[in-house]
Amino acid sequence: MTDSIPVVTIDGPGGVGKGTISALVAAKLGWHYLDSGALYRLTALACRQKKVSLDCADKAAQIAENLAVEFLAEGGILLEEQEVEALIRTETAGNNASIVAALPAVRDALFKRQKAFLQAPGLVADGRDMGTSIFPDAALKVFLTASAEERAKRRYKQLIEKGNSVRIADLVVDIKLRDERDMNRTTSPLKPAQDAVLIDTSEMTIDDVFKQVLLLVPKDIKASTKKI
Repeated sequence: MTDSIPVVTIDGPGGVGKGTISALVAAKLGWHYLDSGALYRLTALACRQKKVSLDCADKAAQIAENLAVEFLAEGGILLEEQEVEALIRTETAGNNASIVAALPAVRDALFKRQKAFLQAPGLVADGRDMGTSIFPDAALKVFLTASAEERAKRRYKQLIEKGNSVRIADLVVDIKLRDERDMNRTTSPLKPAQDAVLIDTSEMTIDDVFKQVLLLVPKDIKASTKKI
């Protein structure tokens, strides 16, 4: 029975640090971790590799349903046995993911795949609709926010460190466009669940956010999972 397995969802727009925080919380609790955004990035990448238009709902959904993907325990992601971690973490990959994520057929195709990550002793799931659509009964729902300007600064630093040439002004525009697309899609739009705890990370460090989220995890859940 999966109904008794606890779930913590951490949603929010791109660049708020939800992936980093979710991975830290999962490691601390000894739970499984779902990076739902990676599935959409992988779908978009697979579409590109197979010469399928990102707005072709039927073909994109078929690709999503049959993704030959493996998340390696030591880190890294294989798509049809090819290491693609770096390929799906670019700005282009993120924008492409936002396009396919707006297709209801793709979201339906990935629904069961995401639910399958729910395994004992617990799951930390990050994305844009984890607390609203995928795990609406989660024990804790967190929604991280930050200004577009602050998120652009963070992304700029990451890209510069990787040797990429980019302008903060361009990143701000891309982030706002992606936010608008994610918030206005017809299926599972980006928004906090009604019972989510909102945390503005604009002036917070990763460690500050991590500690705050960890404090929000119900004590009874922490205690029960240690016994499993």
